[in-house]
This record gives sequence, structure tokens and C-alpha cells, in this order.
Amino acid sequence: MAVRPREKQPDGPSETTDNVLPQGVASVLAVLPSSAVVLGRDDRVLRASSAARAFGLVKGDHLTAAELLALARQVRRSGEIRESEIEVAGNRFGVEPTTFAVRVAPLGTHGQVLVLAEDQTERRRVEAVRRDFVANVSHELKTPVGALSLLAETVQDAADDPVAVTRFAGRMQHEAARLTYLVQDLITLSRIQGGEPIPTPGCVPVDEVVHEAIDRCGTRASVKEIALVAGGTEGLRVWGDDELLVTALRNLIDNAVAYSPENTRVVVCARATGDTVEISVSDQGIGIPESSLERIFERFFRVDAARSRATGGTGLGLAIVKHVAVAHGGEVTVWSKEGSGSTFTLRIPAFGGAAVAAPSSTTNPLEAAK
Repeated sequence: MAVRPREKQPDGPSETTDNVLPQGVASVLAVLPSSAVVLGRDDRVLRASSAARAFGLVKGDHLTAAELLALARQVRRSGEIRESEIEVAGNRFGVEPTTFAVRVAPLGTHGQVLVLAEDQTERRRVEAVRRDFVANVSHELKTPVGALSLLAETVQDAADDPVAVTRFAGRMQHEAARLTYLVQDLITLSRIQGGEPIPTPGCVPVDEVVHEAIDRCGTRASVKEIALVAGGTEGLRVWGDDELLVTALRNLIDNAVAYSPENTRVVVCARATGDTVEISVSDQGIGIPESSLERIFERFFRVDAARSRATGGTGLGLAIVKHVAVAHGGEVTVWSKEGSGSTFTLRIPAFGGAAVAAPSSTTNPLEAAK
């Protein structure tokens, strides 16, 4: 009887074994929210999620990030799980790099490696915004608080001079009022910036909002002899919160007064356009440079910081207007030209979902109001 020769066994795992994923791994990778890549012992990509390819981590059967590939080789040699953060350049010119929190682990016994990459770009952006916000708030609070402390010492030293005490007490009241405005604006902004819907919206008469906002700004306007003029269509109604809308419009009027010269006027005009109501505030002020138009609704951004602080501005007014508009399902836009004034337009959905149509215009409403 002939003896069948024994087949020679391979010294190591076969190429086929190297490329076979452990049972169940493919199903797990399919449901992972993060970018997932499985590398074979030869560094070729055996499996990659759609997210990994969309972010540009994988092209064909290769990892594109050299730092990630080096990390995978370290894990293969040591057999230990490693974590790190990497940045991957954008796929197109001008696109900011994406930051990933990476976790790399050995997979099975055939030299395969599992790479998980979680996009951290949005978290980094939020953290940067939070840091900037805290820094800006600290700076804005430091100015009036420091001034109050200094003025209090001055009043104490001038206790025997009634005229000086009166003058410095007036300055203290001014700084205290500025501090109060800042805290109030911070509370308002905190209330509305979360993007949550208005809890108890209702029918709001636009005429009442306009008259209330003008009344609250009357004192500041009269100091500079600026006339506040209301115009446009009467009897319009919007859907929302009356106090928030008054706050937004008051901030727009205050802003117009602060940046307007004396003996001019500010026009507040309401009109219906399709299913929205537009409330515009137009001034004859210094205008806004084109380079600043995209940033004016940012918190604490000031076109003219010196002028804003001199008038007691907090740098939060336009940010509040923007968030109020968004909370109402609307928007705020701006038209401005240096030396010709500015027009801010608040667009809010009309109550009942319909309003009388009116032709749109890109001209300065002050010209139409003459």
C-alpha cells in the first residue's frame, strides 16, 4: 500500500489568512459612527468605512496619513493599544485641516490592526469659541469694575471737596450702569443663543414693538438731538415673543444712535413682504467698512472699539439681534456704505403665515422716507 506523502505546512500564516477579518468584525465596523480602518500585516487596507474615505484617511487600499500609518506599525510591533490626536489636510485647497482623536489596537493574531478616528474639529471650534467668550467677558467686566474701584478711592480722598465728590459720583453711576447693561445683555444672550424655540410664542403687534423700542431709546437720542421716526405699514403682526422683539429692535436703534452724528435722524420702518414682516432701522451715521460686514454680528466685535466704549456699548447688541431673529425663524441683514449710513433689516414670519406682498428694494430706506 502506497503511503501518501505529508503536505508541507507553511511556516507562517498564509496570505489568505492575513486578509480575512475575524468573525463579526465587519458587522461591527458597519455600525460604528467613527471612521474605521482595518490594516493587514502588510499595511494594506482590508476594510474601511465610508466616513474614513470621505475624510480622506484612505485612498484605494492605502492610508494617506503617514502619522497614522506609523502609529499602526508601532501597535503591530508592541501589541499595545495607543491613542493620539492627528490633523489631516483638507481634500481641496483652502479647506481647513480636520482634527481626529485616534485609537489604534491590534486585531487578532495575524498582524491586523484596527484604527478608529473620531472627528474632533467641531469640538475644538466650540472650545475655542468658549475660551474667547470667557476672555472677552472677563475683559469687558474688568473695565467698569476697575473704574468703579478707582473712582471709589478718589471719592474717599476727596471727601472734603463736595464738587469733586459730585463729579466722581456721576462717573461711578455711569460705570455702574454700563456694568448693568453688560450683565443684562449676557443674561439675554444666554437665554436665546441655545437655538431652542420660544417657549410661549404668540401674536405680536409690530406697531407696539416699534413704539416701545423707540420709547426706550428716546433719552439717548435726545441727548444727541437725533430724531427717531416711525413709518411704513401699520397693523402688521408677527409670531413670536414681544419682549425679545422689543429687545432686538432697541439694540438696533441704540446702535444707530451711537454711530450717528448729532442733529440727524433714525428711521424705523415696517412693511409686509410675502409671508414675512420686515422691520428696518436706517441711520445717517458713519457706515460700516465692507471688510467688517461679515463680522458685525459676532459677540464683542466692534467696528470702532473706542467709540463703542465711549457710548457705553457692550459689544453684544447685534449678537442678541441675530439670535432673536433665529429664535423666531427669521434673519437679520445689513446694508451699509461708509459715509452714507447703515440699514439693518429684521425679518420675522408674519402671524398667520401670510402678509401683503411688497416689492423689495436694495436702496437706503432713508432716501425713501424723505
